[in-house]
Amino acid sequence: MAVPSPPFSLSKHSPSNPPSFLASNPSLDPSKAPVLRPRNAFGSEANLGGVEQTRLRLWNNLKTNSDLRLQASRELPGLTKELKSDKSERMERVEHGTDLFGEMKQRFLSFKKHKYMQNLELYEKLAKDQAPKFMVIACADSRVCPSSILGFQPGEAFVVRNVANMVPPYENGPSETNAGLEFAVNSLKVENILVIGHSRCGGIRALMSMHDDVETSSLIGSWVSVGMNARVRTKAATKLLNFDQQCKHCEKESVNCSLVNLLTYPWVEEKVRNGELRYSRRLLRLRRLCI
Repeated sequence: MAVPSPPFSLSKHSPSNPPSFLASNPSLDPSKAPVLRPRNAFGSEANLGGVEQTRLRLWNNLKTNSDLRLQASRELPGLTKELKSDKSERMERVEHGTDLFGEMKQRFLSFKKHKYMQNLELYEKLAKDQAPKFMVIACADSRVCPSSILGFQPGEAFVVRNVANMVPPYENGPSETNAGLEFAVNSLKVENILVIGHSRCGGIRALMSMHDDVETSSLIGSWVSVGMNARVRTKAATKLLNFDQQCKHCEKESVNCSLVNLLTYPWVEEKVRNGELRYSRRLLRLRRLCI
């Protein structure tokens, strides 16, 4: 098959008088293009025809579009300048806190320099094994980090965090919380279990907002229903109080129910009875920061 002829004549753009841009870029002049073997380079003459049509359209566009000529003629220094500018902008975002992952990296490097390198002996020991004395069950709320509030150092506490700091009863079956409980008590041999509740807990508000005798398809609702006994007790004791006051009461009652649920685990109950394990509760008030 013959290559289709271009839809216009190239005679008025002879090589002796090409457009100014093409004069400095002869490789774009189709009249100076190298001869290609269709079947070797493109597989068929039809494909070659399509490529030639594209080259001719590009050549014609370069003559009439000044913006396209400007973009096509940009040199490497311009691109390098753009990359440097982008790097500067990224560094500026880190400085202003908008590059959050970059900020996390800087925090890690600071920790490594000021904590890790200053306590190499401790961290080398922890790399081999851990023997925490405490298991802490706390809420996943971003405002109540146990290590920050109680000053736990690496290796001192095995921490499990979930929505509303709940401990499901043994008969409820497997969950990440009771898996952590089993590991802490039976493998790590912790000596103390501390359940920490807190004020203004969103999980407790979700529990208190649930409708009676209505099953929920919400994952949050399914989880906080672990505290249904706390909700029932709260409703019975606070009928005349407003919703916020009821939630405040339930925050305490939920922690109490979690302690009761702890003793439904046979190996927890046995160790408590033998004096090998102690358990306690705390409630953190966020506004006044008191326990």
